[in-house]
Amino acid sequence: MKAVVLAAGRGERLRPFTDRTPKCMTPIGGKPLLEHTVEWLARFGVRELTINLHHLPERIRGYFGDGRRWGVRIGYWLEPELEGTAGALRRLQGGWEGPLLVWYGDNLSRCDLDRLRELHRRKGGTATLALYRRPDPTSSGIVELDGEDRLVRFLEKPRPDEVFSHWVNAGIFLLEREALAFIPPEGPADFGRDVFPALLAAGRPLYGYRLSEAEGLWWIDTPEDLARTEGAWRERFQEV
Repeated sequence: MKAVVLAAGRGERLRPFTDRTPKCMTPIGGKPLLEHTVEWLARFGVRELTINLHHLPERIRGYFGDGRRWGVRIGYWLEPELEGTAGALRRLQGGWEGPLLVWYGDNLSRCDLDRLRELHRRKGGTATLALYRRPDPTSSGIVELDGEDRLVRFLEKPRPDEVFSHWVNAGIFLLEREALAFIPPEGPADFGRDVFPALLAAGRPLYGYRLSEAEGLWWIDTPEDLARTEGAWRERFQEV
């Protein structure tokens, strides 16, 4: 299985730390968050990995190199201007046989990729999204599922009066090649704002995989988030 890790963000809300360090290279448990992700992907058989770059790109490329130390092969592409989570994948059109794993590089999770892949295969979706139950979902993309775990609604960053679900996009999903045809051809584009709603409007099958409490999801958008993620690592994953 191939994977793309999106690691181009500037991490504005984590400044001043991110003035000198890419957000995804923030240390968690003594090593960069992105290293935890690379190790986790390798554990589940991912051998080809692409990382997109923008902010302080040499800090990432210089650390990981070609990836052989982690048993993977890493390629990179540089975005002179940020293209958004979906815009970053435009250049992949025609470049793989699905499914493709996409992982947001500033998140920490122990998502069981075997279970995610099995659900995706069994349901035959165009995309399958890992979902996390978040008490306050207004900073995320929220989803509504039917009884078969198929997405029937998706709304990015809802206002409090628009919240219809606490299940949110975890930034981990599998895509078939046809999903890329729904990326707008020009300008910045995001999966949550542009692609997932367009796929649903076109009647394409999207499914949700609910992360268990053990798998979890942690993020580092703010210093408070970073402290919470560090605490989770010490308490739950340091020996994993």
